[in-house]
Formats: sequence, structure tokens, C-alpha cells
Amino acid sequence: MVMLRHPGRPFGDPAHSGGGGYVPAPSEQGIPGQTPGGRLNLLLSSTDWREETWADHLPRLLSPMGVHAVRVRSGREAGEVLKTTRIDIAVVDLSLPLDHTAHIDETTARLEGGMRLLELLFRSVAPPPTLVVKRRRTTREEAREIAHALRAGAFAVIDRPVRMELVLQTMQRVLKKYYRDQWPDCCKGEG
Repeated sequence: MVMLRHPGRPFGDPAHSGGGGYVPAPSEQGIPGQTPGGRLNLLLSSTDWREETWADHLPRLLSPMGVHAVRVRSGREAGEVLKTTRIDIAVVDLSLPLDHTAHIDETTARLEGGMRLLELLFRSVAPPPTLVVKRRRTTREEAREIAHALRAGAFAVIDRPVRMELVLQTMQRVLKKYYRDQWPDCCKGEG
């Protein structure tokens, strides 16, 4: 894992609280625009094709603590989630396709989704701390992606294969650094 420095900006709107659990993306929900929130809302993107991956286990592990994991499978789906849900921490898989249903060149879709999501998060009103999952790339391409992630405000870059322990440790560092070791709803009203 390569740790990146994040330009110190405030993150998230801590005014919302609620229960925990997995929150499906808007395309999977019954009521448009009604995305429940939690003590901490986690945007989780992963393109791993295997069954029962770290991204499948993470929401189940964090749910009892009040973490809502919103899982997205494309850059466009993530953009829709960002319109309706406060995100406190984001995990961006750079292999994320732009749109998994569109009839576009697969190579282009794979190159653009993760990077576009990273840019959307960076340009949002309250950018959340972001963990970036690298693609398998050449050394030169990897260095370019890490530099881009740093410019886009990434807190950390995680190597493949993703280890659950590393994701949890990094999320713990995010809570300590950006939320004073408290859930975001606990920091409400503090300046």
C-alpha cells in the first residue's frame, strides 16, 4: 500500500444519523432518491469478478457498527449515488467501468469509470476521504495513476489483491485523521 497525503479539507455533512447495513445503489432500490443513511456512509466500488470478495464481506463486517455500505458497479451508478447520499468515506476501484450497460468500447469504459468517479468525488462540495484500489498496470502507468490519485485528493492507494485487514486499518486511520476517532454524526456542531 502507498499512503498519500490528502490536502486538508473538511469532509462530509455529519448531520445525518441512522442504523447500519448494506445500502443498494439507487438502481437497486425501490424508492428513487430515498437512500437511508448511517452513522457512516461508505461508497464501495469494486470490479472483482470472484464471488465472496473483500467487497462482499466488508459491508457485513461494518454493518453492526452503523456503517451503511453503498455498493456501485459503474461510474455512472456512483454519480447517481452521490446526488442522493452523503458519503463519509469512498473506496474507488480504478478498474470500475464507466457504464456496465452501455454499448461502448469495453477498454474505454474500464479506463474511464474509476478515474471519473475519483474526479467527481474531488469536485464535490464536501469531498470524502478516498481509498483508491489500483489496477494491475505497468510500472509507468501505475506511477501515473498514483500521481493522478494524489492530485485528486486520495488518502491512500491500496494494491491488488486487496487485503481486508489493510482496508479496515486504513479506514481506522481515516476516522482518526478526519473525524477525530469518532463517527461523523458524533462531530456535529463542532468546529
